[in-house]
Amino acid sequence: MADLKDLTVEGFVQITSSDEPAPGGGSVSALAGALGAALAEMVARLTTGREKYADAEEAMQLVLKEAAQIKEELLLAIQKDSSSFEQYMTALSMPKSTEEEKAARRAAMQDGLKAAAQVPMSVARTAGRILPLARLAVTQGNSNAVTDGLVATMMARTAVLGALFNVRINLSSIRDEAFTSAMAEEADRLEAEALKGEQEILGEAAKLGLYRAALV
Repeated sequence: MADLKDLTVEGFVQITSSDEPAPGGGSVSALAGALGAALAEMVARLTTGREKYADAEEAMQLVLKEAAQIKEELLLAIQKDSSSFEQYMTALSMPKSTEEEKAARRAAMQDGLKAAAQVPMSVARTAGRILPLARLAVTQGNSNAVTDGLVATMMARTAVLGALFNVRINLSSIRDEAFTSAMAEEADRLEAEALKGEQEILGEAAKLGLYRAALV
């Protein structure tokens, strides 16, 4: 199979809807984050160099630099997420006729599960970095592109939460308590930060009459 990030949009959607176990929610979360970063980058490009937004030039240059880097990291993560799942599936197919084989298989399965948790955790960390950039896009970017900054916000939130779903479901099968405890603590923190960041930015949308839920 070709690298997932190299597929057409239709191709990615079609393979996602097939009975193949991957790509799944983890890869889609990484894609959502990449799109969020891309939108923040777009707003910055529509703002930088314009006299009307001269005061925002420094902020937009930061968005351009950071969003481009995040976008590339998340594009790579689309394939990494599926590959990490394949590591676990490979472990499942290992022989288990003898006690030694069973022990090796169990160890490989645990390693596969850890990888399957670590990759989406990395996605959640990376996608969380989009939210401050999206806020700059919304509050200082070209006003004609404010809705693009808001969509970037929601895509970033979705990427974080979607990735963390995959982290937590894998943690439930991992026996290394120190590993699971540290990962669970980080997952809780990243979730709280993403939700708080999104709500703060949507509050800006409410001020513009673009979001009503924040007014309730």
